[in-house]
This record gives sequence, structure tokens and C-alpha cells, in this order.
Amino acid sequence: MKWKAEVIKYKGENRIAVYFERNPDIILRIKKLEDARWSYHLMAWHLPDNQVNRDRFHLEQEFQLSEINVQKIAQFTRWLTSKRYSLNSIKVYTEALRTLFKHLYNKPVATINNEDIIAFNNDYILRRNLSSSYQNQFVNAVKLFFKAIEGSSLNIDLVHRPRTEKLLPNVLSKEEVKKILEATPNLKHKTMLSLIYSCGLRRGELLRLKPQDIDSKRNIVIIRQSKGKKDRIVPLSEKILVMLRSYYKAYLPQTWLFEGQIRGTPYDERSLASVLKRAVENSKIKKPVTLHWLRHSYATHILEAGTDLRYIQELLGHKSCKTTEIYTHVSTKNLQKIKSPFDDLDIK
Repeated sequence: MKWKAEVIKYKGENRIAVYFERNPDIILRIKKLEDARWSYHLMAWHLPDNQVNRDRFHLEQEFQLSEINVQKIAQFTRWLTSKRYSLNSIKVYTEALRTLFKHLYNKPVATINNEDIIAFNNDYILRRNLSSSYQNQFVNAVKLFFKAIEGSSLNIDLVHRPRTEKLLPNVLSKEEVKKILEATPNLKHKTMLSLIYSCGLRRGELLRLKPQDIDSKRNIVIIRQSKGKKDRIVPLSEKILVMLRSYYKAYLPQTWLFEGQIRGTPYDERSLASVLKRAVENSKIKKPVTLHWLRHSYATHILEAGTDLRYIQELLGHKSCKTTEIYTHVSTKNLQKIKSPFDDLDIK
């Protein structure tokens, strides 16, 4: 059934008008909603303009933030910048705060309490089935804002964080990686994907590389100011060095090791994802492979080759060894040695 909902002014009050073709069942359902009224003038049913009804009819908030809340967000942005948070973290945290302020209809910050935060968690995040990652980011943002900017005694710890999802990393076999790389005829594209796999790089780390970060004398790649504002080095294989030299001679990059169509600009992240997508399709591999799969595969393959877990932690730039330990759960080296009791059954 086709229907339309919009925010209207009705007798000086904000209401949500719902228009649809006459249907007795729908009319019966809408009559049961709180304060639902029929208007002959509008030829539509209308309801209170509140968050529940906006969610019900998929309407976004349209009002502007109050000037004081805009100033609070600007103050928070300046604080995050002075603390040298990444641009992405600043964007995520300030957007979370802006969404909270809108959801609370510009409620004065000084009066926001734990019940408001918990209600936002339940009525906005959970009702929309937003990811546990978003929920975690929201808690981090609000906790930081009220502690650093407001100096509030708000007990954010009472706001529930999502239970940690124990997901195994997706890993390709060496044969699958080989197929994907061989299905990439373009030298530049093949070099980019090969470097991610051969060094276990994140996408952003690859695109921020500069020609001088490749140290051919020491056979290393220098990863500068990566996640957590840390530098690290990773070994560079002889084979990838040969490929990099061929690529360099063909493309002569200036500022960035891998540049976009306009010289001096870094290669686009979405374009790189498209490169991998085409390679996977050409290789006939029926898996939803992402660039991060190549990093996971690198870590798992060097673990299976006998590399100590502590070295792998350093190579991947992990802050905690617990993050690196997850690769022990997808390594098949020892699993393959386990004999199934099924093999002892004499089944005919």
C-alpha cells in the first residue's frame, strides 16, 4: 500500500499527517495510536509529532540545533582537535553528540541525566537496530564530552555497552589470494593489492604511503602515524620490491606512492575497493572479499609459517596482544593434524 507521512502545522501545533488510500484495516490500526485524529480539511489522519511517531513513519528530525548546543559541539570539536584525535574520530564523536541533542529536542545540556542517555540508547540505537559498533562509539563520545567539557558527574558507566561480538576474521587461502592477484591485469592495481597482502596493511595505510616510505636498502616499509598515532616498520619481500620498481618506472608517482587520476592526490578509497571487487569477480571466487581480508590472510599465513605472535602484533600495529590472538582461532595448521574419530568407523 502506498502512503506518505509529513510534518505539518495544525492549529499552531506540530503534527504528523499520514496520507494513504482508504483501507478499513489500516484505519482501524491508526485509530489505536495515541491521539490519532482525522481531519476532513486535510483528508488525512494526523498524530503528535514525537520521536515514536517519527520513527514509526521513518521521518528524520527537521528542526535546527539551538545556538548553545551548536557552541557545545564546537567546543567539543576544538578539545578533540587539541588532543590530536583523528579527523574520523572527531567526525564520529561530534555526529553522535549532535544526534543525541536532536533526539532530546535541544534539552539544556546541564539538565541531561542518565535516564536521558539510557532512553536514547533504547529508543534510538536499539529501535533502529544500529550496530554494536555505533553503540560503542556513542557511549565513548558522550562519556568523553560530559567528562572533558561539562565536568559532569553523569555516570555514563550505567549506560549499557553492547556485548563484545566474538567474530572470527575472514581468511583466504594462499591459492585464493594468488587467483585474485593474477586476475588483476593492471600493474598499478596489482601492486596495490599485492602490497596490502604482502605487508598486512590497512587500506588507509596503503593510500598514505609516500615513495620515500619504501626503504629498498633495508627492505622495509615505514608506516607513519597509523591507527593510534603510531609509526611502525614491516618487512618488504624481494618479489614485491621488484613489482614496486616496475610500477614506479611506469607511473612516476610524485607526492603519494599511489596517486589518483590527478597528480599529487592520493588514490581514492572507493576506487581501490572497486579494483578488488573486479579482481574477485574475475577470479571466480564466490566470497564477499574485502580489502581487510587480505590483511587477515597475511596475519594468518605468517602465523601458520611459524612467526611468533608477539612479532605479528608489532607487524600489524595492534595495541593489545588479545587482538592478535584471534588469528590463532582461524589458523588451520594444527587443526589439520587432528584425526576425526569418523575415520576409524568401518562404514560400508
